[in-house]
Amino acid sequence: MRRVNQKEIDIPFEYPSSHERGCQFSGCRNSGIYRAPVGRDQLNEYYWFCLDHVRAYNLSWNFYAGMSEGEVEYRRRHDTVWERPSWPFGRFGEQRPAGDDPSDPRFHDSFGFFSDDPSGPARARPKTEEQKALAVLDLAEPVTFQDVKARYKALAKKLHPDANGGDTEAEERLKSVNQAYAALKISFA
Repeated sequence: MRRVNQKEIDIPFEYPSSHERGCQFSGCRNSGIYRAPVGRDQLNEYYWFCLDHVRAYNLSWNFYAGMSEGEVEYRRRHDTVWERPSWPFGRFGEQRPAGDDPSDPRFHDSFGFFSDDPSGPARARPKTEEQKALAVLDLAEPVTFQDVKARYKALAKKLHPDANGGDTEAEERLKSVNQAYAALKISFA
């Protein structure tokens, strides 16, 4: 099938005695029932062709003809979202709240999906001060003071600055472990 040259299109061409629209291709007497856009800036205006000529016109149609590479890329990106503005996922560009990102130190993995603990999902959020202190020590009720003391000693050895080369995260964690142990000592007394 050959390509259509713009000079071969008669504008307008209609049969004067018929209500039927004629093919606008030069010299064609078939009915023009198939529409084709006039140009990329006139997408709501159409040429009317017969089936053979609309196929030939479509072969020669190139929406991006004459556009620079940057214009083509802009147009493609703009068309991807149906010519509507878009925002980042989330709350219309706001910062995500604490606890949504596993790399965030404030992240709370309530179902244990990111936990290395093979025993299953994480425990429910603690409600009392004692439960909060037990959660810091990774313990759950029922527990004895000997269990608390043993866990505290293990964590203190593990998180001590001398054992971690001065790591500030370990130091901060050790401070919270010390506070939790102090609170539990009072509650068991």
